[in-house]
Amino acid sequence: MPIFKIKHITNYKYESPVRDSANQIILFPIKDAYQKVIKHDLNISGSPDVDIFIDYYGNEVGIFTQSEPHNQLKIFSKISVETIAKPVPLDDIFAGEQWNTLNTIRYDVPFIDYLKQEYFENGEVLKQTATDLRNQNDTPYQTAVKFCNYVFTHFEYIKGLTTVDTTIDEILRLKAGVCQDFAHILTTMLRFIQIPARYVSGYICPNRDGMRGEGATHAWAEAYIPEYGWLGLDPTNNCIANENHVRLAVGRNFCDCSPVKGVFKGTSGHVLEVTVSVGHDDDDGQEVENYFQPKEVNYSKANPSIAVKNSYQQYMDAIMQQQQQQQ
Repeated sequence: MPIFKIKHITNYKYESPVRDSANQIILFPIKDAYQKVIKHDLNISGSPDVDIFIDYYGNEVGIFTQSEPHNQLKIFSKISVETIAKPVPLDDIFAGEQWNTLNTIRYDVPFIDYLKQEYFENGEVLKQTATDLRNQNDTPYQTAVKFCNYVFTHFEYIKGLTTVDTTIDEILRLKAGVCQDFAHILTTMLRFIQIPARYVSGYICPNRDGMRGEGATHAWAEAYIPEYGWLGLDPTNNCIANENHVRLAVGRNFCDCSPVKGVFKGTSGHVLEVTVSVGHDDDDGQEVENYFQPKEVNYSKANPSIAVKNSYQQYMDAIMQQQQQQQ
């Protein structure tokens, strides 16, 4: 049961003062039987109040605004988290029975979003690839592992080639990308054959074998396996995502899980610096930040299925109304 120390710094530097920035952060590790947050300290320049809520997908989300002019926005998250290995599926149920279960739940609310496929130009090509790889005698677990290996084998890991806005078509053309691209390809393939699949953001932590993307933000996929639940699959490293993967958020794609995003009033010129360190040891001697402890959220009272207009969404609505009035 390893304990990881994670520091995640997001630093925006603006070329001239900006104001009325509204921001959303998803920097709160998921809390469940396989992941326990020992301590989480958070520091944001200007010390704004942070409202925390549970979103539709069950993620813990923070929102805050800064009205006063500022040249910099720095968000410093420091986490101690313990991970527990999750047993892999026994996979002892007949394949046909498992596929029938997936067919039965395809219209159930918890799975609809994770089966919905967005249109892209080469969709039929990738769908045919998934269909050809699938063996009718394979279980969903065996199929998911096979797809994970396919992405790992057929796409080259190259940093800086893609961005968060890179489309599935572009990834297929390049046959290369980074972890978020690999996760998007894998979730798409799984959904084509009716296995619910979701995108996961988080961190991959150092181990003795060395892994692509370790010590940084990372992304992978989860496939829903009947009688088991969500199985983590890391196509960047062709492995089961387990105790060396710390989960921050789940969703349909990167947009649902972005660690930091927001809007502001001011000139567009700015520089974004992101620094992540992951290890087993504290390094508090170098820290001069004043942290605060995020408020605990009562998950038993939160209902992720009810969409609530939070202050960030209200702010965005107000901006849109102003734009419409100016037109």
